Amino acid sequence: MTTNQGGAKAYSAGVKDYALTYWAPGYEPKDTDLLACFKIVAQQGVSREEAAAAVAAESSTGTWTTVWTDLLTDLEHYKGRAYRIEDVPGDDTAFFAFIAYPLDLFEEGSVVNVLTSLVGNVFGFKAIRSLRLEDIRFPLAFVITCGGPPNGIVVERDKMDKYGRPLLGCTIKPKLGLSAKSYGRAVYECLRGGLDFTKDDENVNSQPFMRWRDRFEFVAEAVKAAEAETGERKGHYLNVTAGTVEDMFERAEFAKSLDMPIIMHDFFTAGFTANTSLANWCRRNGMLLHIHRAMHAVVDRNPYHGIHFRVLTKCLRLSGGDHMHSGTVVGKLEGDRQATLGWIDIMRDSFIPEDRSRGIFFDQDFGHMPGMFPVASGGIHVWHIPALVSIFGDDSVLQFGGGTLGHPWGNAAGATANRVALEACVRARNEGREVEREARAILTEAAADSPALAIAMETWKEIKFDYDVVDKLAAE
Repeated sequence: MTTNQGGAKAYSAGVKDYALTYWAPGYEPKDTDLLACFKIVAQQGVSREEAAAAVAAESSTGTWTTVWTDLLTDLEHYKGRAYRIEDVPGDDTAFFAFIAYPLDLFEEGSVVNVLTSLVGNVFGFKAIRSLRLEDIRFPLAFVITCGGPPNGIVVERDKMDKYGRPLLGCTIKPKLGLSAKSYGRAVYECLRGGLDFTKDDENVNSQPFMRWRDRFEFVAEAVKAAEAETGERKGHYLNVTAGTVEDMFERAEFAKSLDMPIIMHDFFTAGFTANTSLANWCRRNGMLLHIHRAMHAVVDRNPYHGIHFRVLTKCLRLSGGDHMHSGTVVGKLEGDRQATLGWIDIMRDSFIPEDRSRGIFFDQDFGHMPGMFPVASGGIHVWHIPALVSIFGDDSVLQFGGGTLGHPWGNAAGATANRVALEACVRARNEGREVEREARAILTEAAADSPALAIAMETWKEIKFDYDVVDKLAAE
């Protein structure tokens, strides 16, 4: 390696020549290849081709020099190939590099192994100033080796007996500090008021103020009481995330013994191995699995470095989950409309075509794998419901926290306001009305017969989250 005062020179001539053996312009990817698109900013003095080839080498069979054991295998069969480079629209510092990986590089059914290869050491590579995995195309031959969602959208609707509208949820607040009995009472009030689900927040595990077993028992009592009162099937996402997989499975088994329909997992902090094992358990035991994405923004929000959320979405669908948090567009969390629509399609559809306007770089075929419910959660209230119905459609979960529990008349009234607003918007949409454009009129008409909704509208009429999006689509 050599350096100079004018900037980093990544390779000596010999090392550069070696790296460029992974540069294959014009290569036609095979149907069985796993394809990846990286956004790369190279060090000064490193060409685009050199940087793309170095990423392909380091994330597949290469290292920094030729080694004699290269002669003991068929590198032409196994190596990754950087086959195309594109400009990033509106950005002359970065470029897109497209790399094809032979399927034989990866263990069947292991998202863990794919990510270990694609985003392992290469993200610390000195020749690269920044690197982001923008998208993956998993070949169908790999997809069918994965379990995917334990149940899927159709099966969940049948289990919960809920059709023709989005499902309604609520995250119990304050997320930390309530006793198990007080927590159970909050769950009961929300469910009897009209919600379908309530949930533990991501960091509710088994703290001293509320041990997990006590919470599970009081919540189960609340769910059954609300079902008896309303005549509707109800559920609460019991978070089984734990410090060990043994504890995770103990909690899942106890939830099953209480006849609870759904459990929850923090897939990213717990890891894909734990998540896939839990999804397999849910499939065998008929349990629905809600997935929280805690920690995702640590790796997906920086537009120049990390892994895009659409990639995490694909990986989670293969690993297994029936719900997944998706952002809201209109709430307090990051995510613009077109990009969100893109990863909603990835969650639900069997085949997702390339669509750069939504940030999707490859066709993706999920074959027979069922879809997941996207969960719109984060800073939403009744005024957002018309937009949420328009953006997410029926196969979604609209999940309120403060937008239920902050109602001046209490949790049950907040839940009723959400249910009335949702049903009004769905009815208006079914009648052919433009729900977003007529939002105020639709909600005002519904509030005439619902004091709870009227108070909710008055309470949150000034609350908006109008901030610029940090991670903009490249097409913009």
